[in-house]
Amino acid sequence: MKMVKFAALTLIAIIIALALSYEKIITGILLPQYIDWAHEIERKGLNIGAPLDEKELLLASNIGIVHPEKVRIVYVNEVPFPYENFALKAFGEAVGLVGEGIINNAQVFGYSIYARKDFELNRPKLAHELVHVLQIERSSLGKVVTQHFSDMAEYGYDKAPLEVEASEANKKYSASW
Repeated sequence: MKMVKFAALTLIAIIIALALSYEKIITGILLPQYIDWAHEIERKGLNIGAPLDEKELLLASNIGIVHPEKVRIVYVNEVPFPYENFALKAFGEAVGLVGEGIINNAQVFGYSIYARKDFELNRPKLAHELVHVLQIERSSLGKVVTQHFSDMAEYGYDKAPLEVEASEANKKYSASW
C-alpha cells in the first residue's frame, strides 16, 4: 500500500512540475523544433514555388516588402504541418492551428507562401499573406513564429496581433486586380 501511495504522489509531483514548466517545454523544446522544420519548408518552397507576377510584385512592394522578388507561391493539396511529430501536433491543436474542423488555406514560411490548390489567392487574400511575409522580413521567421504561437494561445487566432495586422491588408486591398 505504501508503494501505491508513493507512486501516486510521485505521479502527482511530476504532473505539477510539468504544468509549472510547460512554458519552458514550449519555448525550449517545441518552438525550436517547429522553427527548424519551418525553415526547411521555406527552403523547399523557394526551390519549387512560382515567383510573383508583375501585378503581384507591385502589390508586395506597395505592402512594403523589401525583396518581393524572393517571394514564391507553392500550391499544395494541404498546407504543410509537422503532423509526424506528436508533440508539435498536440501543440498545434492546443493553440488552434490544426485539428478537427480547422482548414489552413494558406501559410507563410519566410518568403514561401503555401496555399491550398482550391483556395483562391485573390488580391485581398494575397495581400494578407504578403503582410505575413513582411512581418518575417522585418524580424525573422523564428521571432514571428514564437510571437504568433504565444499570441494565439493568449488571444486566439482572430485577435492575435499579427493576424489583425494582416487582416487590415484584406480590407485595404479589397478591390480586385
